Amino acid sequence: MLISKGYISQPQYENCSQVISVPYLEYQTITVDTKNLRLISKITAYIQWRDPGLMWNMSHYNYDEVTLPVDKVWTPELHVANGIVSTMTHASHDLTVRYDGLVYHIVIINAEVNCDVNMFNYPFAADTCPVAIHTSERAGECGTELELHHVWPTGKTRGDWKTESVVLGTQGYGDTHYIMVSLKIQHTNPFITLLLPTILIVLTDVVSFALPLQGGERNSFKVTLVLSFTMFLNILNEKLPGDGECSPIIRIHFCICLVLMVLSMLVSLVLTRVAKDGGIRLCCFSKKVEPKTARSMEDNVDEEIKPDISVIQLDGSEEEKLILRKVVKFLENFQAKDMENENYQRFADTLDKTFFWIYLFVAVSYFCAMTTVMVMYTCSINHFFWHNDNANF
Repeated sequence: MLISKGYISQPQYENCSQVISVPYLEYQTITVDTKNLRLISKITAYIQWRDPGLMWNMSHYNYDEVTLPVDKVWTPELHVANGIVSTMTHASHDLTVRYDGLVYHIVIINAEVNCDVNMFNYPFAADTCPVAIHTSERAGECGTELELHHVWPTGKTRGDWKTESVVLGTQGYGDTHYIMVSLKIQHTNPFITLLLPTILIVLTDVVSFALPLQGGERNSFKVTLVLSFTMFLNILNEKLPGDGECSPIIRIHFCICLVLMVLSMLVSLVLTRVAKDGGIRLCCFSKKVEPKTARSMEDNVDEEIKPDISVIQLDGSEEEKLILRKVVKFLENFQAKDMENENYQRFADTLDKTFFWIYLFVAVSYFCAMTTVMVMYTCSINHFFWHNDNANF
């Protein structure tokens, strides 16, 4: 009898409106797309409404409830107002109708919400995201009105994100109902894969000052560290959160770490040159060979030849004294050169130790300050931009 009526349009009352009551909602966060800043969720709605056309007299039909096929009666449409993609499916092919015209049904809404999640504190990010539930649009006084009563979260942990709480709310004049979803990232995995490697690489760069300046081992090691960190950033570029109103500060963190390591490498290269020459001489300012050098070489050759020529004129004692003077002069020059190299190395070591302590202090201070900013700072985002745009329109 009920199926034969064919009531597949909205029930009509005197005021041409229909109240859709939702006594219970189950919300589940499927995933959070941090790259595109989208919230993918599933909502199970237990809905009920009254249809006078489906009433019957129990004296004629002694049944208080019956089940009817969904496609044989009218059912309301629920969708997510701020969703990029929103689809509603029936949890069952049948619904329940009571003798007084009260209809019970369960629908499932799968939605992909454009939620500008605050990723500034990533990987310590936490934010809220509204999921607006709407029925069909009202034309004047006709249409449907939605009444939400209770919501309950299910499957709170999905991947790196955890659903802290879900709360019902209204926006505007009470005609826009939404579920405010509180999300928090579980920072263990992002911390191990993103922050911890940067801390260890910078720590290794600090410890590399224990290597000697001479020989080039330190410079080669620092260059290897910089190249490794660059490759690390290239690999993680696709996994980092996308840019939004509050861009993740971890991008700036990676940039500062790379600048610190490159600065440390350049200072090490400069100090290696200082340890060798006692100063910095670029290729265009390097010492040139003076013309007198050739003359001095000729004088040395003459000095070596003259003893051979005048050996007949000198006795044994004078020849020995000349040889001894040459040996003493050579040793004095060698000792002076050795002392000069030691002074260069001592000066370079002093600069190296000074830069080491400065670098250590800057690195520790930076990591403490950056961690504090990531944990404590709050970036404000207007999550109801979609409602404001509709109101202005």
